[in-house]
Amino acid sequence: MKLLTKLLALIGAIVIVGAVYFWFAGVKNLDPKAKDVYSHMMGTLIKTGDIAKATVRKVKVKKGVTPEEIVDSLNSVATDMGIKPVGDLPLSKEVELRTGKKQPYVRVLSYCNPNIAIKMVKFSMAYGAYLPCRIVIMEDKNGDYWLYTLDLDMMIHGGAPLPPDMLKYGNQVKKTIYTMMDKAASGDF
Repeated sequence: MKLLTKLLALIGAIVIVGAVYFWFAGVKNLDPKAKDVYSHMMGTLIKTGDIAKATVRKVKVKKGVTPEEIVDSLNSVATDMGIKPVGDLPLSKEVELRTGKKQPYVRVLSYCNPNIAIKMVKFSMAYGAYLPCRIVIMEDKNGDYWLYTLDLDMMIHGGAPLPPDMLKYGNQVKKTIYTMMDKAASGDF
């Protein structure tokens, strides 16, 4: 029995060493920040079991800031930073109209910098799935508001290193969207 236990332990150790080797051998061709991106994602996924939570950035809105003020701030900062509002889906209002039942506030706002968007899509058509950038305003069960968007580090650092110009554009979009969220969450214009 001891021999079997030792044999199974040895096999387990070999499997673990092999898995670690193949993991690091596979990620060496990825962006240097990819390990951090995927470690954070996996940590959140393991903790919550929710892949959506593992792939987004969220910001809590300061008490007293209204949804209308959030939208005004997002649109104002977007304009100042050279990105266009291109869509507005008042989701909860739409469902209320269809069902007659009050819904927690949910509104999906879309933004795009067409010049950057076309360059990203020319680089890889798959980037089209990230277009346009969305920021969602949501009300939780306590009446607090939150802003959600995709974790843009996955787009920027989740694969092979981007060429310098694409890295610049990706970081510009990330800075713009995250600045919009942070300012809106504090009621800043």
